[in-house]
Amino acid sequence: MYVRPDGWVEPARHLLSPHCDARPLPDDISLLVIHGISLPPGEFGGPYVEQLFLGTLDCSLHPYFAGLQGLRVSSHFFIRRDGELLQFVSCLERAWHAGQSHFAGRDRCNDFSLGIELEGTDQQAYTAAQYDVLAELTQALQMRWPQLRADRIVGHEHIAPGRKTDPGPAFDWLRYRAMMALR
Repeated sequence: MYVRPDGWVEPARHLLSPHCDARPLPDDISLLVIHGISLPPGEFGGPYVEQLFLGTLDCSLHPYFAGLQGLRVSSHFFIRRDGELLQFVSCLERAWHAGQSHFAGRDRCNDFSLGIELEGTDQQAYTAAQYDVLAELTQALQMRWPQLRADRIVGHEHIAPGRKTDPGPAFDWLRYRAMMALR
């Protein structure tokens, strides 16, 4: 896996989200945020997360989606339960994944972070395939941006405490960090 000069990762499947913009400091990519998402909550494998990030989700299809009407959100990456890797925003652009957030004395984490969404819930274990792809992707991103050190890899819950809980207790940080140490 590698990061092209234009910020797109190969061999991810590329889908262009309109929910992004220019970073205020283009060279400042210094935080990696791991998220968990499923739409509707607890259901996996459908098209709805992709549609949400692409701005094409029909909010009349499920009662839960009513609360997402008009939401403009994206992530750089989405890793499905089977390990499929999708990319919605170039790493060189700002994806809209963190919302109101704070890390190491800085607000607006979207300005300086990359976001990786894992298909899952806070309470259901993530899959081996997801950990494998996440570790390989993390390594590729760290090779391109060495400032993405282990102490600058966090969950959404860590940068928006009280507001967000993902990737939650189901995410095995020890497993992930051990995999990174072996690479």
